[in-house]
Amino acid sequence: MRIITFAKRNFKEIIRDPLSLIFSLLLPLFLLFIFQQFKIPNEVYKLNNFTPGIILFSFSFVTLFTATLVAKDRETSLLIRLGVSPMKPFEYIIGYMLSIIPIVIIQNILFFTLAIILGLKFSLSIILTIFVSLLISLLFIFLGILIGSITKVKSASGVSSVVVQVVCFTSGMYFSNDLVGSFFAKICDILPFSHALNIIRNVLNMNDLSILDIMVVLGYTILVLIITIYTFNKKMISDNK
Repeated sequence: MRIITFAKRNFKEIIRDPLSLIFSLLLPLFLLFIFQQFKIPNEVYKLNNFTPGIILFSFSFVTLFTATLVAKDRETSLLIRLGVSPMKPFEYIIGYMLSIIPIVIIQNILFFTLAIILGLKFSLSIILTIFVSLLISLLFIFLGILIGSITKVKSASGVSSVVVQVVCFTSGMYFSNDLVGSFFAKICDILPFSHALNIIRNVLNMNDLSILDIMVVLGYTILVLIITIYTFNKKMISDNK
């Protein structure tokens, strides 16, 4: 119950900054719309391929929201006051996660609604894709909590913007990673974002999933979660001293 109460409080904090929330929704929607108007003769920009890219791109804003929220809580000493409560670090993390999930759901619904208007055929795979994307968004939420745990409010947005750029250039949402050289392609293979995009695309297009893609994304998610719990706990202890 205390986790739900904490999550509700976090969600209220997020919607108190409606401008940033609206921007994070409208920018990906605008990109989805405008790139379809260009009629670029490339498989990457077809609706069934580019919509998953936009979904993944929007998750980088989720990292920004989360990082800013956590950093703000640390600077306003909220977490110091909550430190005397019986809540444990993983409960705080779940509370932050639950407050972000509704935003992820809204993002997905808006993107697929626009994609259907633009010509994407509705199918049950869209519902499945939304569910899978929710699981993938956990990686970005945990990244946001981690960034917010080690940065201040002013620097949290700057560090999070790096995630935005990395997602853009290493996920393959704009171009195939094979086109930019073998060295860069290897970097993309090491990072989880291209693998996450492959999963979303394959689910939407009802293609077979790659075990490698699943293991890489799952591995990064678990690793980031472990680091986040450790760092968050350490920062709470140091901030309470």
